[in-house]
Amino acid sequence: MAIEIVAPAMRALIAEDAPVEKLCTGFIFTEGPIWNPKESCLYFSDMPGDVRRRWSAAEGVIEVRRPSNKCNGMTYDGAGNLHVCEHATSRVVRETAAGKTEVVASHWQGRALNSPNDVVIRSDDAVYFSDPTYGRMPGFGVERPQELDFQGVFRVAPDGTLHCEASDFGQPNGLCFSPGEGLLYVNDSARAHIRVFDVAADGALSASRMFASDIGDGTLEGGLVDGMKCDAEGNIYVTGPRGIWVFDPAGRHLGIIGMPEHAGNLNWGGPGWDALYCACSTSIYRVPMKVRGNRVAYMQMR
Repeated sequence: MAIEIVAPAMRALIAEDAPVEKLCTGFIFTEGPIWNPKESCLYFSDMPGDVRRRWSAAEGVIEVRRPSNKCNGMTYDGAGNLHVCEHATSRVVRETAAGKTEVVASHWQGRALNSPNDVVIRSDDAVYFSDPTYGRMPGFGVERPQELDFQGVFRVAPDGTLHCEASDFGQPNGLCFSPGEGLLYVNDSARAHIRVFDVAADGALSASRMFASDIGDGTLEGGLVDGMKCDAEGNIYVTGPRGIWVFDPAGRHLGIIGMPEHAGNLNWGGPGWDALYCACSTSIYRVPMKVRGNRVAYMQMR
């Protein structure tokens, strides 16, 4: 697939002839890619298939959990605990290295969360996650009535307290920090845009404002804003029509990294954190980059 150049700055991030390499295929709808630097492998979820797998150059694809509670987004904290968004249970859970599963968040004011979708963790171990209703729909979750009357963004403080940081989204989805963690970007799949918030010292979000809009048409067929990540220079990468859309820190559209299939999510990985691993419907792809991923806490695991 072609690399679409909208602005010259795109050429500093990726070669125009960069290969889009298919690593593995044969799945239903891949999501939640997360690179494990200690194991040199990529974990990823297949929501409709209700299974979690891992891929490595040495061993190929290995199934690691079935059923997976139709898990979606995943990330690590600095200690190496895996945090997982479960569509089927409406929970965010923490899986420890010892194999214990702990519930991080499941209810807001006595009502079950919708279906936590994607998750990021600040350097102080505060957990932020989006909570759309996709996991209450057939296929991607378990069909059941919604208990909350909104779709929002939540924060779990280091002391375990759950805070609702925003409740005015159509369908909040991907989220990522800027370098230095002073900003949090959150996209809205239903509205085809990205918002950005200021992050206070205590982790609270404020000053919501538009970052980028009109990224597709808000439909799966047209290419949704979904997974989203930031590089070390503050550029934002988000799924959309034809592949991965790239924006500079000022919100200017730089270009598109074309994907052979519908792109659902992406993440940084590899020994130098300079490869994008892209979860695209039935397959996982890898693209070499000229820039590294934003160095969040878990990237320093050893």
